[in-house]
Amino acid sequence: MAGQIKKVEFNIKGMTCAACAARIEKVLSRKPGILTASVNLATETATVEYEENMIDVYKIISIIQELGYDVVKKEKKDALLEKEEKKKEIESLKKLVVISFFLTAPLVFTMIFRLLGFHGGVFENPWFQLMLATPVQFLIGFRYYKGAYNSLKSGSANMDVLIALGTSAAYFYSLYNIFSVPKEMIHEHLYFESSAVIITLITLGKYLEAVAKGKTSEAIKKLMGLQPKTARVVREGMERDIPVEDVKVGDIIIVRPGEKIPVDGVIIEGYSSVDESMLTGESIPVEKKVGDKVIGATINRTGSFKFKATKVGKHTVLSQIVKLIEQAQGSKAPIQKLADKISGVFVPFVIFVALITFFVWYFAYGDFTRGLINAVAVLVIACPCALGLATPTSVMVGTGKGAEYGVLIKGGEHLEKAHSINTIILDKTGTITKGVPEVTDIISLGNLSKEEILNLAACTEKNSEHPLGEAIVKKAKEKSDIPDPESFEAIPGHGIYAAIGDREIYLGNRRLMKLKDIPTDEVEDILEKFEDEGKTAMILAVGGKIEGIIAVADTLKENSKVAIEELKKMGIEVWMITGDNERTARAIAQKVGIDHVIAEVLPEHKAKEVERQKKQGKITAVVGDGINDAPALAAADVGIAIGTGTDVAIETADIVLMSGDLKGIVTAVKLSRATMRNIKQNLFWAFIYNTLGIPLAAFGYLSPAIAGGAMAFSSVSVVTNALRLRRFKP
Repeated sequence: MAGQIKKVEFNIKGMTCAACAARIEKVLSRKPGILTASVNLATETATVEYEENMIDVYKIISIIQELGYDVVKKEKKDALLEKEEKKKEIESLKKLVVISFFLTAPLVFTMIFRLLGFHGGVFENPWFQLMLATPVQFLIGFRYYKGAYNSLKSGSANMDVLIALGTSAAYFYSLYNIFSVPKEMIHEHLYFESSAVIITLITLGKYLEAVAKGKTSEAIKKLMGLQPKTARVVREGMERDIPVEDVKVGDIIIVRPGEKIPVDGVIIEGYSSVDESMLTGESIPVEKKVGDKVIGATINRTGSFKFKATKVGKHTVLSQIVKLIEQAQGSKAPIQKLADKISGVFVPFVIFVALITFFVWYFAYGDFTRGLINAVAVLVIACPCALGLATPTSVMVGTGKGAEYGVLIKGGEHLEKAHSINTIILDKTGTITKGVPEVTDIISLGNLSKEEILNLAACTEKNSEHPLGEAIVKKAKEKSDIPDPESFEAIPGHGIYAAIGDREIYLGNRRLMKLKDIPTDEVEDILEKFEDEGKTAMILAVGGKIEGIIAVADTLKENSKVAIEELKKMGIEVWMITGDNERTARAIAQKVGIDHVIAEVLPEHKAKEVERQKKQGKITAVVGDGINDAPALAAADVGIAIGTGTDVAIETADIVLMSGDLKGIVTAVKLSRATMRNIKQNLFWAFIYNTLGIPLAAFGYLSPAIAGGAMAFSSVSVVTNALRLRRFKP
């Protein structure tokens, strides 16, 4: 019997290249009880899904440790603590680089002097060179020997194996020559500077890479640093400042002008304007009054207010956003599979090429020294560091940049998929329109007055959460209290049934009337007039007879038309699918410039329509905000939820637009395209270094020192290129 499936994340230290990540993944995936294992070199994390009755966390940790890596279960750290740890790591690498440069510089100058025909004095002394090279080889280079040992012990070969092999060959060959070559010829047979320069440049590369990688996760650090440390709560009638971690659901919290809101909640007293730009990317403050929601870490601008805490700790919107970004940055884009496959076989292949290089030079040309030096150059130039960093660094920066503009992308695969979207399907209410409709017309067709029609409709809709129903209830409340219906039933895609006193009431569209055998022929002209105006007409039937019609109009969102025009310019086909009737739907579509409309679609049929589009070979994105959109969001290639919508839609979607503005779709697609371009550039440079570098080294056109420099800077160039995404603007 299968046990409960759990997911756990680990921090792994000691990975040096893509081969390390590939090896850990391979070993973990083969273990019984482990369902999936994903290792990310850029974030130094592993995500493992496992069956808890077959294997536990401690066993997984021990498996990774046996491979030679330091590993701990990932815990949520304070942003400042994490920053401090990263700073210490960078400082440590910086010290190693400085010491290494200090010891290596004399060796390099000696080589240059000799090439120019000058004598280097004491620097030419082989024992002095040995004294300088040895600490670099075994103290600075210890990390590479340790990594190589652990890698070989686990039955694989990584970048460290190539570095250790290459530098050791140059170092020990030079040491051998001290004892075997005549003193007057010794200077031509010392290669201490090659091994020292390789280690120095690779360590410099690691330092620059660590500095650059620190910048890729700045989005998360910024977000985690936004939350205030304290909250002013009212307990036992007294105001007191307490740590934000101690705030409980139900606490009453006071917020004054200029202060950050500590947790999520609902205003119970006062009003203000709140800067929600950290959440939505929109700079204009949002007016807040009693009953409105406020989000933790947003900034209160003008007034003072009290609010009741509804979400605290890991349940706040900010914590959920941070969690989403962390998961996205730790995830893999499908394009990375190519790099992973190559990395798994790359190092053994390079060692084979290095051996062939040595044997050809030695046996065909009788030149042992050239054979060894060229083989060392092959080993060093081929290190696959850049290959392992090419994709994850771009994904990290891309998802972080999206969060900055209120676009939450839940994973690398969604970021990749979004770049190829060619069809976008939009819901109408709450997506293209504001979803806050107003009653515009009330028509009486029988014995009831307009006020009675409005009251009956409001009573019917009182327990409904549909925006159109809310508009009717809001209008009726302006004039009188609304009683509760005796019974109530929502009929999805049709309308509502309610029993009020001895009267049976139906409020909805033509389909509802047809379902209940209530003829609508006499009111068709009125319905069509409202629909041509872009209004939604709702029919009120009492006791099987139509008594009135209520027209409700929803206003367009501010940027809907602009966003749709921009999407069309980008070559994307825009569709609108709605449950509303054909005339109303087409009137709205015409206003925003949508050419393709499918109206009167029931919630359960929206997903079928998405499948139909996909069968035609289209890469689809669905944008919606309601519970009824969730199946379509799940069926689409990319589901995009409006962040102001329901939790179900947000949970189901792959991308969340926190502001509810359709311009976020444009941002998401453009960001995805920019990120994919960046990844392809990175992979090109990673492959080109190796593809060109290996034959150049094998034919003797690259010295080991130059090879070491090229390899080190290949990683730095890939990370630096990924950082260019930080300049992205929607």
